[in-house]
Amino acid sequence: MAVSPCRTAQFILKRFGAAALLLAAGACSTPRVAEPGPLRVAVLSDFNSAYGSTSYEPEVGAAIALVTDEWKPDLVLIPGDMIAGQRPSLTDENVRAMWAAFDSTVAAPLRRAGIPFAFTIGNHDGSGHPGHERDRRLAREHWTAPERMPELAFVDATAFPFQYAFVLDDVFFLVFDASTGAMAADSAQLDWIRRMLESDAARTAGARIALGHVPLYAVAVGRNRPGEVQAEPDSLRRILERGNVGMYIAGHHHAYYPGRRGELLLFSAGALGQGPRPLVGSDAEPFKALTLLTIGPQIREQTVGIVGDSVWTVDAESLPAEIEGVNGRVRRVLLR
Repeated sequence: MAVSPCRTAQFILKRFGAAALLLAAGACSTPRVAEPGPLRVAVLSDFNSAYGSTSYEPEVGAAIALVTDEWKPDLVLIPGDMIAGQRPSLTDENVRAMWAAFDSTVAAPLRRAGIPFAFTIGNHDGSGHPGHERDRRLAREHWTAPERMPELAFVDATAFPFQYAFVLDDVFFLVFDASTGAMAADSAQLDWIRRMLESDAARTAGARIALGHVPLYAVAVGRNRPGEVQAEPDSLRRILERGNVGMYIAGHHHAYYPGRRGELLLFSAGALGQGPRPLVGSDAEPFKALTLLTIGPQIREQTVGIVGDSVWTVDAESLPAEIEGVNGRVRRVLLR
């Protein structure tokens, strides 16, 4: 019976060691390593209910079940507002109870399903505005506990959970503190963003994605005003564009809208908690939503609306072709 060259090489390695295998290297070609496939990323945002609430709307549990049982993505991204803080009258015990409720409702099911997740801190989680230092302290306390810190391949986690970077497969993720609209005034963070985008991890990645809470430009009614968007969006956009970031994912506006300005894709995530908002210039009824992104050579998305445990596919063509907000215009894109 003929023995294959690969079987021969395996025998030499086992019997005589690696040095002898070099002599037989020509007998067995090394199998090609498969290129990484597209990364499937679920986006779930703005879970919060009324101030201080330790319970969640039914759509939150239904969305988690959809993600863990059916979508089974490679990663979940959460663009902020996981709890209902930002109220100084709440006690430390209230805030800790809200984080415990988030863990049991959202984070723990994802951990049990073996689905990694990353998040950005929203204004209700730990606002960067003065007067909310307690919320930021308790957010850090919660997320830096070893049993709750996400298992990610961190590039930099020095300022976790407020800003950090990690890599998954061939995608570089940059998470920054956009809990306010004043990012441009945070020169230390801007310097950090530039350094991260110039790092080997970012430069060698096939795609780069940024995640923050407050968006660059306005898309939703009730959020189309200063303070609810970034004060200097174009300067921030140019930093991301120069770093070859493909998409900035944001929450806060409680309205699904896939857009573009310049070279940057701007993804506004729908809300799962209370208060979905209509888009500027649209008379369509607002709805809760979650999204599945496929990140490869191109970014594609599938978004579903959700009521209770019923879902339907949302057609992005039904959204306004462009939105003229208080701080700039965003054009709709179809990521199919």
